[in-house]
Amino acid sequence: MKHTISALALAVAATAAFAAPAQAEGERFVLISHAPDSDSWWNTIRNAIAVAGDQMDATVEYRNPTTGDLADMARIVEQAAASSPDGIIVTIADFDVLKGPIQDAVDRGIPVITINSGTQEQSEELGALMHVGQPEYEAGLQAGKRAAAEGAESFLCVNHYITNPASVERCQGFAAGLGIELGDQMIDAGQDPGEIRNRVSAYLNSNPDTDAVLTLGPTSAHPTIAALDDAGLTGEVYFGTFDLSGEIAQAIKDDVIAFAIDQQPFLQGYLPVVILTNYSRYGVLPSGHINSGPGFITAQNIEKVEALAGEYR
Repeated sequence: MKHTISALALAVAATAAFAAPAQAEGERFVLISHAPDSDSWWNTIRNAIAVAGDQMDATVEYRNPTTGDLADMARIVEQAAASSPDGIIVTIADFDVLKGPIQDAVDRGIPVITINSGTQEQSEELGALMHVGQPEYEAGLQAGKRAAAEGAESFLCVNHYITNPASVERCQGFAAGLGIELGDQMIDAGQDPGEIRNRVSAYLNSNPDTDAVLTLGPTSAHPTIAALDDAGLTGEVYFGTFDLSGEIAQAIKDDVIAFAIDQQPFLQGYLPVVILTNYSRYGVLPSGHINSGPGFITAQNIEKVEALAGEYR
């Protein structure tokens, strides 16, 4: 029987562990993400592993494909495994592309925790210890239900990383929440801000009845804010997004964006380092996966988190 641990409970347990006498062994862990250098959202995870590394007296290296190329990411996983770290933390950005390198790391006896992208079932198939992340379809579904409650019947999903199955699941969930099938409402927006702005504008011009927009993170949210302003639709279209940034926080305060889905990336970076360190030193391991989200940031709670946006939230 599979169990999911609450992130809060584990965080409390991890905090308690800090009070115990530490047996510093100088462990080295490698976190490998699928994100290109241009994706600032990952700064929060990089901050998280720095905090956890300092607290646990461990070294944590961050590696990623500079352009987001998944074949390059697979090579980075192989290189990391060959360096024999004490643990690997990795996203399952594409199960088929990364399956071989991740399973090879597990076969070498390297403890692996998957985070962010991918599913708990995929993590188990790969032989990872656990998955720390957000069920993406469910997050999209809850977002769609919110939009439906506000009267939305049609939508645009601005997907800036369409090769990542998790991003498609977000759009699929949103469509399901609205009670419609996902078709050409999901656009491949690409990574370039100017191109995203143009593609969103083009879609809205061709589909003037669009009454809701979902973006999948700051990369697509920021240009979409500009595109809606260009079209004179700011505040007229129900606008939700995944993740948080300073610009998104301000847009929530200005009633431009209705909500931001918070998957709490800090926990996705922080908890695996704590877990792997305790596993290495004491042989202890929580049972089950950890859901770090979804939570919703709205005008009602933005004041609590905006000061930390882009750094720890």
